[in-house]
Parts: sequence; C-alpha cells; structure tokens
Amino acid sequence: MSKGANIPVTAGRVRAVLAWGGNADADASALLLTAAGKVRSDADFVFYNQPSGANGAVSHRGKAQVAGGVEDTLAVDLTGLPPDIDRVVFGASVDATTFGGVPGLHLRLYDDAAGTELARFDITDASTEKAFVFGELYRRQGGWKFRAVGQGYAAGLAGLATDFGISVDDAPAPPPVQQLPAAPPAPAPQQFPPPSGPPASMYPPPQGQPAPYPPPPGQPAPYPQGQPAPSPPQQQTGGQQLSLKKQKLISMEKQIASASPQLLSLTKTAAVSLEKR
Repeated sequence: MSKGANIPVTAGRVRAVLAWGGNADADASALLLTAAGKVRSDADFVFYNQPSGANGAVSHRGKAQVAGGVEDTLAVDLTGLPPDIDRVVFGASVDATTFGGVPGLHLRLYDDAAGTELARFDITDASTEKAFVFGELYRRQGGWKFRAVGQGYAAGLAGLATDFGISVDDAPAPPPVQQLPAAPPAPAPQQFPPPSGPPASMYPPPQGQPAPYPPPPGQPAPYPQGQPAPSPPQQQTGGQQLSLKKQKLISMEKQIASASPQLLSLTKTAAVSLEKR
C-alpha cells in the first residue's frame, strides 16, 4: 500500500504486525479514538505496560524474534469494540535511535482467524522521527476500513500520546537552581559616645506639634512591623498522569497468554506507568 491508500476490512478479528530488521528496537502501540479523534481516557492507550483495552477487544501480544528481524503484534476484535470507538490507530516508538535508523520497517495487517495477509505498508521515508503512526482502522458505512498513514513525531511517544488526548508525566524536569555564595556578614556598627550637653529634661517638648499625616485615600495600611504579609493561595495540582518511562526490559519471546493479570494494575491509585515491564 502507498501512504493514504485504504482498503475495506471484512474480517471480524485482525492483527497488526510491526516488523523490522537489524538490532534496533521499537515498541508498537494502539490508541482507541472516538469520532472526535481523542481517547475517552488513558485506558484507551494500549502498549507494553497496558496491554489491553476496551475490555480485551484490543491487545498487545508483544514481540517475537523471527527470521531476519523482530515482530511486535497488536490484535483487534472489531466485533467487540464499543460503539463509541470510531478509530483504532496503530503507532510505534523508539528510544535509543530514530526511525531513520530502523531498517526494513513495515506494517502488515492480517485476518487473525484465517491467517491471511490483508495489507502491507512499507515505511521508506523515515528520518529523525522518534514515534510513528503507521495506519488506522476506521468505521465507514457500517463496516471497517484500513488506511496507511505514515505520520511521524519528533517528540516521541509522549508527543504521539498527547496528540490524541493522553495525559503523560514525562515533561522534562526543571533545571537545578543555581546556588549563589552567601554574602559576607555586614560589619558591626561602630559605637560612639553620646554628645555632651544638657540633660534632655531641660528641653521642653515643642508646642503645637502637628499630628502625622494620614495615608492617602485608597492606600492600604502598612503591615505591622515584624509580621509578614499573607502569602497568596497555592494553586492545586492537576490529576494523575500517565508515565511513559520503561520499568524493565521487554522479553523478545512471545508472552504466555495465561500470564498473571497482576502484572499490571489498571486501578488508578497511582499514575499508570509506561515504563517497560
């Protein structure tokens, strides 16, 4: 397929296989989008740390070493998708390189039940991109179609995810505050003897001393000495965000389908981590 081309998809279950050669490493992902082009929540982002979405209708099957390279597979049950999911976008990201350094990069779409290849899209113009949208399944007139997209993102997985409404916590940390040397202590004031003269009691207080002027109208009264001005109210931080950091290395072998579901907790008691497990 060429970029922008589309085909009808009549299979009820399909799988998208991202494949490449050499020693490079990439990670496939899928986003479940509404007609507005955004995810409903962070749970609609399927990837290495959150391998299932839409109650299992979309799943990340993981990587496998094959002759000549590596494959990373995503499976979609089109019959099981919620009616408000209008598109399933297939993407991928790299960490240590760019997609220009990933040889033989392509996406194949299969009928998952029959095992027959439905489409193949080769990426031949990748350069400095750190993330890519390869293709998408989308609803059309009661059925489904597949379109070859080929859109790159220099900002990597975080840029791809936020473009579709995912909240991530991978913003760069602020630079450290420069520590300036402490100022030298001020010299002690010199002590001078009081001037000689008659006692203060010999001088009566001046008569008719005017009262001090009141502050101009509308000017706030000064804060009492020794009491700091009240600090402004602190702004509350936003909700939880999705981490894109990888927790551990991905196994190049296919994951066992009966792996413990406790490997990933989708309960949002803390930020869902995007670190590799």
